[in-house]
Amino acid sequence: MDTTDRVADLDRTKLLAARYRAATARPYLASALYSLTAVPSTRVPTMGVDRHWRCYVRPEFVAATPVPELAGVWIHEVSHLLRDHHGRADRLPAARRADPLRVNIAQDCEINDDLVADGLDLPSGAVLPAAFDLPEGLLFEEYLPRLPQIHRRTDCGSGAHGHPADWEDGTAAGGVTGVEADALRRATAEAIRAHQRSRGSVPGGWRRWAERILEPTVDWRTVLAGAVREAVAWASGAADYTYRRPSRRSASLPRVVLPSLRRPVPRVAVVIDTSGSMGEDDLAAALAEVTGVLRQVGVGGERLTVLACDADVQAASRVTSAEQVELAGGGGTDMRAGVRAALSSPARPQVVVVLTDGHTPWPDEPVSARLVAALIGPDAPAPPPWVEPVRVGEVVRGASADRDPG
Repeated sequence: MDTTDRVADLDRTKLLAARYRAATARPYLASALYSLTAVPSTRVPTMGVDRHWRCYVRPEFVAATPVPELAGVWIHEVSHLLRDHHGRADRLPAARRADPLRVNIAQDCEINDDLVADGLDLPSGAVLPAAFDLPEGLLFEEYLPRLPQIHRRTDCGSGAHGHPADWEDGTAAGGVTGVEADALRRATAEAIRAHQRSRGSVPGGWRRWAERILEPTVDWRTVLAGAVREAVAWASGAADYTYRRPSRRSASLPRVVLPSLRRPVPRVAVVIDTSGSMGEDDLAAALAEVTGVLRQVGVGGERLTVLACDADVQAASRVTSAEQVELAGGGGTDMRAGVRAALSSPARPQVVVVLTDGHTPWPDEPVSARLVAALIGPDAPAPPPWVEPVRVGEVVRGASADRDPG
């Protein structure tokens, strides 16, 4: 039988009946489910999605899978798109996203434990965190570094891990646009909220996802950049007199040299919390933002000191950029040591930025420099009132056997 005949053998009635079952069982997902375009393919292993909300379906997989399990796979695939897995995968460090199929395994762990807890049927061999001795309820960004060496392969397509698969159409024509996808996510979140109010039966994972979509948020990068710029401007405002460049008023006073005012570029120290409790991705993102803003305002490497600190200060020369951050766990957490070391250095800074999860002692009284705390994580405790806090958001949360849903 050639490829055309095998595609023609797709049991569309069964496939669409499974989607109807999924939409009926989880009505708040109906709009998203019916936005998927079914595309028969003999090259896709089971089912998969691209970035444009096309769902590729292997006819043999449909024929061999019962309708209740097919309904679960429909929800699995649309979950990749609703949780913006491909967008989140694009934001991973290059080393983390180098193996897209490993990323896919981590994403399946994030999705499938929620689906099983919700009572949905999945094909045998569905990827679950328990298979790797990992806890439930984590994000794929948290599962990814914890996964052991994996020889099993699974491919849900570019709508999951972000890399186009060879069985995808390869164009955006006829698919869902990025703006439409964002609208679908918001509409689904609003449907979840309405369903929760009327029936109270929405699983916790979807409720939390909807809250994150609907709650008004301020980009932490904008807030952090503003705080760093304002602190640098404050320090730069300490004008001083200099005779290196005489005042233009000297021309009106013969034989008198008047000094001119100068606005010095401040020195800045960045203290990095390298204790074991810190998240590497968030820390690297925050450091990249800080150093980027400092470069924009003219604070280059010669006026910037970066200190790695857990319970004590490590050699500052080891960390000069976000790419060089190494989290040394083995010690406690005391950012006072980093602040003291920064202020006692010969190149004493006027601004100190501390990147930390907040679980640290702080100086007992205000220090002589402007002190900004970039607090990483939702549970970071507030610092004393003389420390300017900026809450750095976490990585966005959502959110191969022959017959698995990935």
